[in-house]
Amino acid sequence: MTKSAVEDLVCVGTVAGAFGVRGEVRLKSYCANPEDIELYSPLLTEDGSQSFPVVLTRSIKNGFAARLGGVETKDDADTLRGVSLFAPRDRLPALPEDEFYYSDLIGLEVLDTGGTSLGRVKDVQNHGAGDLLELQVPGQSATVLMPFTRAVVPTVDLEAGRLIADPPEGLF
Repeated sequence: MTKSAVEDLVCVGTVAGAFGVRGEVRLKSYCANPEDIELYSPLLTEDGSQSFPVVLTRSIKNGFAARLGGVETKDDADTLRGVSLFAPRDRLPALPEDEFYYSDLIGLEVLDTGGTSLGRVKDVQNHGAGDLLELQVPGQSATVLMPFTRAVVPTVDLEAGRLIADPPEGLF
């Protein structure tokens, strides 16, 4: 798979391990509608080297039991534990103007309202109370978590590769 094709992949779930002894996997979905993960099948590994048709078999705690094409035994399923699964962006629905895929935000430069660089987005996290941008600040090994709200990040310019932020007092 070419570099640009890999860049056009969006993480939609992760294999959490085996489910039972007949090759089913525990599948965590990162989709807004969790069961939609099946609609984006076949799913790919991050490097695009493996492809898995996906069939959800039932809901379970924290996800789904699922069958992945080519996974026939518990051992096969166990080897996939922790593997992230990706869908090509063109299979995913278009987003409204003020919504973004996390993968689009990672790597963007973050500037304050005066144009000073605050760092780059290292990751996007959500622990239940809203999205947080994890920023890698220049010259620091520790990262900073900044709320990803319209009040704190009024401008997202994907074409220019940057976010404009008005961080809360004392964050930096």
